[in-house]
Amino acid sequence: MDLGLKNKVIIVTGGYSGIGEAIVREAAKEGAIPIIIGRSEERGTALEEELKRQGFDCLSVVAELSDASQCSNAIQQVLAKYGRINALVNNAGFNDGVGLESGSPERFLSSIQNNIFHYYTMAHYALPALKKEEDSSIINISSKTGVTGQGGTSAYVASKAGQLGLTREWAVELLPYKIRVNAIAPAEVMTPLYEKWLQTFDNPQEKLHEINKRIPLGKRMTTSEEIAYMTLFLISNKSMHTTGQIIYVDGGYTHLDRAIT
Repeated sequence: MDLGLKNKVIIVTGGYSGIGEAIVREAAKEGAIPIIIGRSEERGTALEEELKRQGFDCLSVVAELSDASQCSNAIQQVLAKYGRINALVNNAGFNDGVGLESGSPERFLSSIQNNIFHYYTMAHYALPALKKEEDSSIINISSKTGVTGQGGTSAYVASKAGQLGLTREWAVELLPYKIRVNAIAPAEVMTPLYEKWLQTFDNPQEKLHEINKRIPLGKRMTTSEEIAYMTLFLISNKSMHTTGQIIYVDGGYTHLDRAIT
């Protein structure tokens, strides 16, 4: 299926690793122009150069997303080179394990700054450009934990729940501009950060097997590419009448009856 994304400028925060990297790579294959935004110049540049060697157009922009001025500067760099933004994919963030018992007010605030502040800030600064395009959209990559909770991760879960709330709020606010806003809520996805977490267990393979057993469809984790496919479909004009939705790409993990697992 041709998604009609050729030459669409798609910003992806946290785009050099994990789910973000998969979105960038698949966007390039669709003929879009992915913009890789993150704090690591080395990793962003390496991915940009690799994609350019393969004949794809893309751009890496270095930004510390917890700093509003750097978010603004990143948007301006994109506009200076391409003159437009067709889609924003808010993706960057990580589970830092700031719990109610184990955390502190200071760590909680810092986690919120790292995990949800830039979702708002990037959308705020990208909005004037998004308004100018005929069919533009925002995708918030969230998590099923924003609905289910997890335990021991108060700040991360608060951020993920907030991202889902912002999705619905922005979908309403941006209706007059026909800017579609949707969220994707993965559950268990094997990313470098997830792999790092698995390695904290005495028997990582046993823990992985335990997790896989709880995933109804196929008894396996979702791949980053499967999140990317849904992201690009939601950006595309194949889903022009879809907005304000939370899409669970999770093998049925969140909603199917636990009795079957």
